[in-house]
Amino acid sequence: MDTIFGIDKIFEMAKNMELDGAQFYRQAVEKTSNDDIKQVLLDLAAMEDGHLKIFEQMRKELSKQNKNLFSADNQVALYLKNMTDNRGGERIRSPLERLSGNETIKEILEVAIDGEKASMLFYIGLKEFVPNRANKDQIETIIKEEFSHLVALNLNLTVLG
Repeated sequence: MDTIFGIDKIFEMAKNMELDGAQFYRQAVEKTSNDDIKQVLLDLAAMEDGHLKIFEQMRKELSKQNKNLFSADNQVALYLKNMTDNRGGERIRSPLERLSGNETIKEILEVAIDGEKASMLFYIGLKEFVPNRANKDQIETIIKEEFSHLVALNLNLTVLG
């Protein structure tokens, strides 16, 4: 079995996605005067902080067990490798990199929605590779929370018109 990358790299990507997401939401708060949207964004940032802690713990735990869980004979592994090598796989940039500073709150919400979708795809693939049920369950919880972020963002986008 040809090993192509290790657990540290994949969890580094997850960590960076969560850090970028939290920072993005905190910066977006400054772009709106709508108190309801501000609170949604702050709540999302706090949830991303929580996800970061979970991924850091998983990374420590799994790094001790096996540094090379991902192999080239699996399409999902190749997708995850592409995501980590290209910072988003399909050339999706960090949400922070997509901000010029002149966006409307509607445009910011659209960028956030794209970021949440990319995170979900990455975590769905990651879930396939963690070796134990407890880690799979933690990632499943994060996927569900990311989905709830999509719902909240879309609802606020709808309110804005």
